[in-house]
Order: sequence, then C-alpha cells, then structure tokens
Amino acid sequence: MLAVWNTAVQYHLWHALGVILVGLSAANIAQSAWLRASGGLLLAGIVLFSGSLYALALGAPRWTGAVTPIGGVAFLLGWLAFALAALRG
Repeated sequence: MLAVWNTAVQYHLWHALGVILVGLSAANIAQSAWLRASGGLLLAGIVLFSGSLYALALGAPRWTGAVTPIGGVAFLLGWLAFALAALRG
C-alpha cells in the first residue's frame, strides 16, 4: 500500500503543477473555454485518481480502485484541452 500511496502523491504533485500552469496561462489566454476545461479536468483527475488511490492505501474497499481509471482519463483530457488552448491562444 505504500507504493499505491507513493503513486497517488506523484500524480497529485505533477498535476497540481499543471493546475498552476493553467492558472498562469490564464493571464495570457483570456476567456478561453479550453483553458477553463483544462483546469477543471486536471482538478477532477486529482480528486478521482489520486483520491481513490489515497483511499485504497488507507483501507477503503477494493471497488474504490474502479474510480482510478476515470481520473486518469480526466488527466489526459485535461492536458489535451490545455494543448488546444495553447494552440488557439
């Protein structure tokens, strides 16, 4: 379970930095729907992916792990939305 916790922390850290990057980019890309979507998806990914792994490491039922891939998809979509915002901005 320590490895699961470590994975959650690593993904949490990198995607929290991504959320900061989205926030800093908002100064240069005003009123971008893609940028807002990116921030929301990255936050959702942190909650769903890292949150479910934290819960598993702390003893939650095994079915909690079924939420983890949904968070991973949110991460991917968040980075894609960020790339689209950067290309359009």
